[in-house]
Amino acid sequence: MKYVEFRIQCPHHLGPTSRALEVVQKLFRKWIFYTAEQGYALETGEHGEAVQDPQAVLAAATKALAECVEKVDGEVRALSFSSAMHTLLALDGHGEPLTPALSWADHRAADVAKRLRADEELALELHAATGAPVHPSFPLAKLAWFAEHEPELCARAVKWAGLKDYVLSRFTGRLVTEHSNASGTGMLNMRRLDWHEPALAIAGVHPDQLPTLVAPTKALSLVDGVAGLPSGLPVIAGGGDGPLANLGVGAVRPGMAALSLGTSGALRVVRDQPGVDERGRVFCYALADGLWVLGGSVSNGGVVAQWASEVFGVPVADLLAEAEAEPPGAAGLLALPYLLGERAPWWDPDPRAVLVGLRREHGRAVITRAMVEGVGQQLALVLDAVRDAGAAVHEIRATGGAFRGPLWTSVIAAAFGQELSFVDGNEGSGVGAALLGWRALGELPSLDAAADLVTPVGTVAPEEIDSRRMARNRPALERIYEALRELDS
Repeated sequence: MKYVEFRIQCPHHLGPTSRALEVVQKLFRKWIFYTAEQGYALETGEHGEAVQDPQAVLAAATKALAECVEKVDGEVRALSFSSAMHTLLALDGHGEPLTPALSWADHRAADVAKRLRADEELALELHAATGAPVHPSFPLAKLAWFAEHEPELCARAVKWAGLKDYVLSRFTGRLVTEHSNASGTGMLNMRRLDWHEPALAIAGVHPDQLPTLVAPTKALSLVDGVAGLPSGLPVIAGGGDGPLANLGVGAVRPGMAALSLGTSGALRVVRDQPGVDERGRVFCYALADGLWVLGGSVSNGGVVAQWASEVFGVPVADLLAEAEAEPPGAAGLLALPYLLGERAPWWDPDPRAVLVGLRREHGRAVITRAMVEGVGQQLALVLDAVRDAGAAVHEIRATGGAFRGPLWTSVIAAAFGQELSFVDGNEGSGVGAALLGWRALGELPSLDAAADLVTPVGTVAPEEIDSRRMARNRPALERIYEALRELDS
């Protein structure tokens, strides 16, 4: 059993509000961020299951919200939500869960996704229409798995929804999903902002079995009895944590990318039209107000250091310090860091981690450095794919716990060959949800204004020699990945 945290972030402003951007800027600088956290279980199984109890999540959300309400003495203008993407659960005719909530990490649909991807033309058509790659983490593959393996359950299911959709239905009495999370299902036509019929046919569902589509800025009304708040309080539909993280760090103008790096990682850039690259290496998700995020998530980030710590029996901080003392290049050792399979740019749950060029003299520090550099190379491949999709990237705003140490910072900057700007705090999605809420209330003139509200606190430039070496090695790493796909595991 593993645990994840449910967090509600409550920005409490001081002073009167105004529609003028100058006043919003002043309010933003005066916000006090109250945070309440409630944990709930993520249950895993031997066949790729990774699920959560939706009623436990609802209880955690309600309790965390009540704690925030108490901290601000009940002065609440609205609720606005962010959530993890790619979740799925079945509901009966009364809106009660028939299944646990499958998280993005649930990979029981791996074989289904593999069969779909075997038809390369179909997989690319779906990806080009929906912006979501064919992968077991996405609800499209999960629904197809349910149709194949649990037809009786499918016959009983009146609705299929995401986890946030379920929580909002209990808060508002309406089952809706906004375009942001819907674009992460693999079933939303991103140009029409409507359900994509060919994808629904594969999933085995009809449009009336899915939540009503609404804009992320849609204001719903709170029902009675939620956390002591008045009924009718605006509840903003919100969005997915990835797109809202861009908003939260102010990376909302063309050419501005958001990079997050914790256990896993992601790179996303905002643009004003949907679309993906021809090879289907990046996703495209809706933000709001006609803005889209283009990018990719990698499954392996800080987890490689955690793995090395467990293998070598050395605390993570000490091991990273040892690895930092090693010269860049890890003594010629190259790593494909696929401890947890991989998402972007391959969208392949099967690859395994590989060390290429291992010698007897390579110890724990060199191996750790090679794995960290491998993560940097993987994120650089995502950046390459983003640019191939037609998006310029001239500024990268970075957040995440991994960047507390100098090794990760210098390696990622070198891999990108580009300066990194660092944003204070790790609550990008929560801040993004708050800003989206202000936009929905008419207090923020545009989402573009977020770029002026968030100011980077520092920058790190890449070492030119290291950048050139990593750029030279990247094509070889791509070829190694392709060659290893041919091996029969």
